[in-house]
Amino acid sequence: MHVLIAGETWVTHKVEVKGFSTYSTGAYAVGLTELMEGLRSHGHEVTHITNHDAVEDFPWTQADFEPFDVVVLSDISADTIQLHPRCTDQGERTPDRLRVLVDHVEGGHGLLMVGGYMSFSGCEGKARYQSTPLAAALPVEMLGHDDRVEAPEGVNPSVRTAHPVVDGLADEWPYFLGYNRLRPKDDATVVMSVESDPFLILGTAGAGRTAAFASDCSPHWGSPEFLAWPGYARFWSQLIGWLGGS
Repeated sequence: MHVLIAGETWVTHKVEVKGFSTYSTGAYAVGLTELMEGLRSHGHEVTHITNHDAVEDFPWTQADFEPFDVVVLSDISADTIQLHPRCTDQGERTPDRLRVLVDHVEGGHGLLMVGGYMSFSGCEGKARYQSTPLAAALPVEMLGHDDRVEAPEGVNPSVRTAHPVVDGLADEWPYFLGYNRLRPKDDATVVMSVESDPFLILGTAGAGRTAAFASDCSPHWGSPEFLAWPGYARFWSQLIGWLGGS
């Protein structure tokens, strides 16, 4: 499968105060190392667009999307994809790339949203996908406000429905430190849950397949135990394979 992953990068700006004096430091981080390595080890081809590049480089047309069997959005806000400076600064009309993505999925491709502070509705509601065309394609209803469930003591999701995406994996998983609270649509399949909250939800959109993974593929919600789990790469590979129609 040829997979496009957008997001899962961030810049940190820290200010330190030492008495009278202050100074600042900056850092850049990518949270996709294990995921990309795992998918590539299972034969998938992966293209990554960072958060700061997505404003310009996220696909604009059906022709741009056509090479990709599956599109993954992970910790990237709807505004980053929808709002280009030509629109916000210059008042020009621009394509709604989330609508174009929905057309791509409904035409027979896969879509996965991975949880995080800028996924689904997100922290303080700032991810904002509930108000976009993508809401119709995802297999879940989003809350429209801060949807985080923080679990600093850790929670262990469990498999509740047999499905090829979890074939050969343990029913009890490593711990996570939080997730987005979601509601499955009536025609969706809840494969995993944390108590009564859905954790992995699968569905369809037109001729395409869709999935919502409520937590993170990397820290902080994704624990070191999860990233080091022997089933980590196999799970993501099987999920991508199912989304791509295999």
